[in-house]
Amino acid sequence: MKRFANQFKILDSGFTILPFSICHFEGELVNEHLYAVIMAGGGGTRLWPLSRQKHPKQVLNLLGDRSMFQLAVDRLLPLLPPERVLVVTAADQVAALAEQVPELPRENFIVEPLGRGTAPCIGLAALHLRARDPDAVMAVLTADHYIRHTETFRVVLSVARKVAEQGYLVTLGIEPTFPATGYGYIGQGTGLGKMDGFPVFHVERFTEKPDSETALRFLGAGTYAWNSGMFIWQVERLLAEIRQWIPELHETLIALEAVLGTPAYGKTLADLWPALHKETIDYGIMEKAERVAVIPVDLGWSDVGAWSSVMELREPDGEGNVISGDVLRIATTNTMVLSQAERLVAIIGVQDLIVVDTPDALLVTSRSQSERVRELVEQLRREGRTEQL
Repeated sequence: MKRFANQFKILDSGFTILPFSICHFEGELVNEHLYAVIMAGGGGTRLWPLSRQKHPKQVLNLLGDRSMFQLAVDRLLPLLPPERVLVVTAADQVAALAEQVPELPRENFIVEPLGRGTAPCIGLAALHLRARDPDAVMAVLTADHYIRHTETFRVVLSVARKVAEQGYLVTLGIEPTFPATGYGYIGQGTGLGKMDGFPVFHVERFTEKPDSETALRFLGAGTYAWNSGMFIWQVERLLAEIRQWIPELHETLIALEAVLGTPAYGKTLADLWPALHKETIDYGIMEKAERVAVIPVDLGWSDVGAWSSVMELREPDGEGNVISGDVLRIATTNTMVLSQAERLVAIIGVQDLIVVDTPDALLVTSRSQSERVRELVEQLRREGRTEQL
């Protein structure tokens, strides 16, 4: 335990950051110590009724013949070998995820016994990763985002690794295309230079889901990016920040490190994890740390956070409809119908609707209200209707 605690002392007032302009890097992308950690434990409640607790969003084929999780791994494998792709998920999701991507070693699946927010999830992954490679740089990604420009994604991860190796906590900012109120925003501060053609900025502030007036102002300013929830940093640097800002989590990680790789690990994790307070990495670390950098980039990104997002990403027909299953429609425009039930769905004279039909549940919502599906799931939970969850 003492050895582990000492390893958090990597940051002090003498830490030096070299200006990008005087740093030299080889042109070839070298990622020997780069690892990806995919967070894949969410339930995707806004995509109910297809997304359920036992069959969540990340294992669904929402955008083609590959699941969201498979797509997340696909875009990494040209950059990293499977051995350096780790997954944090719940115990009841390991089997389904492992079956979908059999090339990932089974030991690369890290089980979180209970969801306690992104900060504990990432801290647990960092603990395991540091045991493998003390010099590791971890790219924290999610299993349920869509990225169209996959080659740009791989290049910017390599660039972010270089920035992280200079002691920064790095986040990827998505260049905004409209004044979204459902995303967090990252305010860009002082420019830190360019790395392999990508501009890098000091993060001035984070703003969580602003109102429409503020979002419009952010868009017009040209100095704000959407918060993608993707981060890149040295494992040692992150663990040092956890020690400083989330001491409760730090103490739990110390206790887990003492039994990591032994038969006692599982019971220790099960005993300690539920007692942790829920905390996001944004609130717990990123908004408080000093050396935080953002790389704004166009990735063709979507968080696929609602049925309206799914509709926007799928190819419509000539009337703007997205149709899947046995569906008849007359005088219908700009509507999505996804049917997995063994029955005909017929729609007449509607527009801007989303219909999702499954054997045990039918969802009908306007496109503008599709974000509220989560509220419906919460109501099911309050009423104890677990068979529909």
